Amino acid sequence: MESSGGASALGGSYPQKNAEILSSQYGINLFLAGLLLTFAWAVHAVGISKSHLLSYLITLMLIQLLWMLWYLCRSCTQRRLIRDKDTHAGARWLKCGITLFAVITLILDSFKIGYYIDFSNCLSPTEGIFPVTHAAHTILQVYFLWCHAKDIIQSFKTLERFGVIHSVFTNLLLWTNGVLTESKHQLNEHKERLITLGFGNITIVLDDHAPQCNCTTTTLCSIFSQGIYYLYPFNIEYHILASTMLYVLWKNIGRKVEHHQQHKTPFKFHGITVGMIFGLIVLISTIAIVVVYLIQIGGSKIKSELALTMFYLHAIFVLALMCTAGIVALLIYRLEDRSLDNSKNPARKLDAELLVGTAAGSWLLSWGSILAIICAQAHPKYTWYNLPYSVLVIIEKYIQNLFIIESIHREQEKANDNIKTLRIVTISRGNTLSLTPKEIYNGRAARDSGELPCLFKGSICGTENDGGDGAKEETSQENSLVMHPDSDFSFYGRNSVTNNKRRILKNIAAFLFLCNLSLWIPPAFGCRPEYDNGLEEIVFGFEPWIIVVNLAMPFSIFYRMHSAASLFEVNCKT
Repeated sequence: MESSGGASALGGSYPQKNAEILSSQYGINLFLAGLLLTFAWAVHAVGISKSHLLSYLITLMLIQLLWMLWYLCRSCTQRRLIRDKDTHAGARWLKCGITLFAVITLILDSFKIGYYIDFSNCLSPTEGIFPVTHAAHTILQVYFLWCHAKDIIQSFKTLERFGVIHSVFTNLLLWTNGVLTESKHQLNEHKERLITLGFGNITIVLDDHAPQCNCTTTTLCSIFSQGIYYLYPFNIEYHILASTMLYVLWKNIGRKVEHHQQHKTPFKFHGITVGMIFGLIVLISTIAIVVVYLIQIGGSKIKSELALTMFYLHAIFVLALMCTAGIVALLIYRLEDRSLDNSKNPARKLDAELLVGTAAGSWLLSWGSILAIICAQAHPKYTWYNLPYSVLVIIEKYIQNLFIIESIHREQEKANDNIKTLRIVTISRGNTLSLTPKEIYNGRAARDSGELPCLFKGSICGTENDGGDGAKEETSQENSLVMHPDSDFSFYGRNSVTNNKRRILKNIAAFLFLCNLSLWIPPAFGCRPEYDNGLEEIVFGFEPWIIVVNLAMPFSIFYRMHSAASLFEVNCKT
């Protein structure tokens, strides 16, 4: 019977494995078709216009909308059924983050609708339909993720695999479209700045996709066109976060989970004051640097060089602090003896893979800059600051990845070691024996109200005696309690050291969290020395280096936001 049951279970796994392979191949082909269409529009391929790309994206979003509505309706009819949940997926803080990005994305869609209305005479109808569809898609998808990100689907598994993977790659294509649109805008601004820095030998050809007609209201058109590009970084982060949450949902389809209690890890500000203060100082100074950089760069050659020098010095200082904090945290881990949790966890595995994979974007840019500095024949003074900056970017990500990955794999303490609950045997004057649960904090029992705990070598003892025997028992209990101070002192010492280590780790996680948010701001809002430095374009050529930057920069930007999210989780778990 057991062998036949095992063979049946084994046979049943083949269709599901095939469904996983087929759905993944469907998603990849869906993505590649959209990627090629996006590339064709970007290079002005003959016969391909923006309306073709938007029509493809609209179709994908409508299909996803239909699938999500079907899933929500089916879940509503089966709401009384008890479903398995992945407690590690779809954390509340992650849902709050994606909701914030989604709200800003809806503002972006409203700007696009206003832009279309002002240029409606010469724009394709798809440019008006797209933001409306995208807004509906955003609202329903956020609701879907709030309600069902933790689901472990056990019915209609083949159909659901295709629906979820379709949603994953739809969001990836929307992310790609946002990255490309924002990069083209940044590239046009960059080309104009190069002349200011004196790189006149580089051919400047603006890649213009502006409408070929006049705006009906000039002031509103200017607000919409400029505001759109400042909101794109949030739209980009929204789609990449949505795709990662949906990917975890896809990996969880048909998964067998062990039912065990998941300890809640709320975020607390208590004990992380130092890390928060230093992190906020870095955040405020970074915002100030970005504002000055964007004002000064392109104004004149002297102002541009000063802006680059200022950026490099600030970044070098911040990265050096982050490296030091990461090393201290890793040294504390080496001193602790705590086992790692190697259980199957799709969310945690994806986090680790994304950290290393997206860090490769920054490493590529850093090695390119190092090679350019070594090979260049002429070195303006400000370019020398690029060398320590690039080296520190490589080292900092290496250390930070190691710290985060080890932190999320460390087993969480199942209970607070400082608080232990024991059943205390108390003896009253009336020779009555009663059992009452008491809390012992740091090994000490409450001795008020005449109650006397009987503890001997960590065990519980209690004997109901009469007369002198009772007095002797009480005397022996008193003696046993007198014997405890030495062991209690060592217990307090160990706990004090553990608490200090934990406090240091929480402050380091809080500091690195704010530092990663700070380092996300400059590239996300146009402060990109990889563009403005100019040295790399001379060594590698303008077009090749710009292609490298445009490919690597989105991963570098996503790395900072994903690291911040992971460090927030580390802070909660520590």
